[in-house]
Amino acid sequence: MLKKESQNLEIDNLDIDILKQLMHDATKPYTEIAKDLIVSGGTIHVRMKKLQEMGIIRGSHLIIDPQKAGYDVTAFLGIYLEKGIQYKDAVEQLSKIKEVVELHYTTGAYSMFAKIICRDTSHLRHVLNEEIQAVPGIQRTETLISLEESIRRQIEL
Repeated sequence: MLKKESQNLEIDNLDIDILKQLMHDATKPYTEIAKDLIVSGGTIHVRMKKLQEMGIIRGSHLIIDPQKAGYDVTAFLGIYLEKGIQYKDAVEQLSKIKEVVELHYTTGAYSMFAKIICRDTSHLRHVLNEEIQAVPGIQRTETLISLEESIRRQIEL
């Protein structure tokens, strides 16, 4: 069983089975999940509410294919901050740049590591030079362009 220590709540095998089904298909109706797991629809609703309150489920998302939507360049950006204390301000500014789709505070060579998605290399250059590197506190960046996404998945429960 998984424990959420701050609230000392546990999830059981039924919760895990519900999560597995929704991770495979987030549009699957609760009634179908209930039928598959041989429980009532009400049980699924109660369990989902509990999982949301625990913070295990933080929402659901529609996943689009960026390339099919006209965004052909995915890049990873190592970001060096002048000082670690500038992290929160930098995050606030970077969150306003729509092309930044992920941002992580990291150990190692970089202060932060970002994933950005752009239409093409001209768009990438603009985002890097005019938006990201203009954020106060960012000393420099290092860009790695993805040639292909080979694996994308959630953690398996």
